[in-house]
Amino acid sequence: MNIARFREPTFIGWGNYVKLFSDPYFIQVIKNTLVYVLGTVPISIILGFLFALLVNRKVRGIGFFRLAFFHPMVLPMVSAATIWLFLFTPDYGLFNTALRFLGYTGPENWTGNPNLALLSVIIVAIWKNSGYYMVFYLAGLQNLPEDVFEAAALDGANSWQTLWKITFPMLRRTTLFITIVAFIDSFRTVDHIFVLTSGGPSRASTVLLFDLWLERFEYQNIGSSAAITVIFVIVLLAFTVTNFITSERKEA
Repeated sequence: MNIARFREPTFIGWGNYVKLFSDPYFIQVIKNTLVYVLGTVPISIILGFLFALLVNRKVRGIGFFRLAFFHPMVLPMVSAATIWLFLFTPDYGLFNTALRFLGYTGPENWTGNPNLALLSVIIVAIWKNSGYYMVFYLAGLQNLPEDVFEAAALDGANSWQTLWKITFPMLRRTTLFITIVAFIDSFRTVDHIFVLTSGGPSRASTVLLFDLWLERFEYQNIGSSAAITVIFVIVLLAFTVTNFITSERKEA
């Protein structure tokens, strides 16, 4: 009977980290992750805030628009990505059809073009998450004291001054919470990458968590996957702690 023999694990110190940061593919993954985070988090939060301002009105039928903005969040990410995969389809996809209608005949293969694949992933993430952040902002807006806005109106403040000087500062804690949630979500959400691009082409749309999955389950590289996990946790922890400290100092 042949008995399989397994080598004892060997401690190599910082070897896995040196290997990762010496790998040009991993450097590309880091760059992709930064672009993905910077492309999804600010835009999703801004859109969520604007949507909340639009639907924070006591008019007939406003519930329909609230549901319409929030509906993408109800869909599973895989389902949402499948819908967008049809929209990005070359030749007859909605995006390319609209571009041809406008007279533009540029790149058509959104998910297969190295220059457009990551942008396609970002667009889906923004569409999916903006309505979710809208709900938090809407709850914050509806809990703001009315007397503050009445006083501002009596003092002659216009809509822009009221928004910038009163509404937004009073929603600072809501914005802090949403920013942390959005930042973590941008690292955590990879379902649509599997459906849209599978990290390609040539790792053009591979982000950190997707690379972690590849290293652990596709390549069975436990050392590298463990190192990526540590990097992942450190980045999220550093961002969260920094945000809380900055917020507390501002309030002090």
